[in-house]
Amino acid sequence: MKPSKYTFILVVFFLLISNTAYLLAQKIAPDTGFREAKHGVYVIAHRGAHIGIPENSLAAYQKAIDLGCDFVEIDVRTTKDGGFVSIHNSSVEEYADGIKGKVSELTLAELKSLDIGFRIGAQWKGTRIPAFEEILKLCQGKIGIYLDLKAASVSALVEIIKKYRMENDILWYLTADRMQEIREIVTNCPECIPMPDPGPASNIDLLMDKIHVHALATDMGELSEQFVSTAHQYHARVTVDENEGNEDEWSKIIDWKTDGIQTDRPEALITFLKKRKR
Repeated sequence: MKPSKYTFILVVFFLLISNTAYLLAQKIAPDTGFREAKHGVYVIAHRGAHIGIPENSLAAYQKAIDLGCDFVEIDVRTTKDGGFVSIHNSSVEEYADGIKGKVSELTLAELKSLDIGFRIGAQWKGTRIPAFEEILKLCQGKIGIYLDLKAASVSALVEIIKKYRMENDILWYLTADRMQEIREIVTNCPECIPMPDPGPASNIDLLMDKIHVHALATDMGELSEQFVSTAHQYHARVTVDENEGNEDEWSKIIDWKTDGIQTDRPEALITFLKKRKR
């Protein structure tokens, strides 16, 4: 039987609806390409490879590159005059002598004047707090970035990231209750990779119902084989912040098929992964 013009109209209508839904889904959950893990599991250098090196410094990030890590973890905060720096604590007294105050109360120039290396060793005297753009310049084309969004504007960071064409190179860590910022990431940068921490494994379904993401972060208090299995059902990779940072813990993490480990001992973890592979 020859289809009527009404049948044809209906077919076109449903094709348009399906295509629109597909495009919307792509905007919310792009098929983001991940870099291949160099050692089978992503090695994320927590605050850079900072054993004997000032943490969150360009030197610690360069060491992670030299070791062959997959990502460096950075902590992004906003200065008084709207600059962006990588520093873990909200205040500066633990990093330099003779000064107190919050990062948000100091200008970029004031923060850059601080010597964060002399406490670690004489050879690191003169080490400075790195600005966000300095980190991107160092890491571009060499290593991915695990961006712990401490206190900074998503839209402003995205603008800088796009300048360096590093949208696919950065995992954005933030807790899942910061949904407005997660949506802001995917709205401003569909190619970017938000990596929320959902808390317990039971929250993964709830999170994915709100917004589909391709990466989840967690810690050893919440990680389990079920957590990883549930995340993988949604085609989401899992990274975990180690606790003990030893081979027994790493073995358990890997046996549960976790995709990445954030570690304070990246060199030891890489050695372990190579040994395990052999």
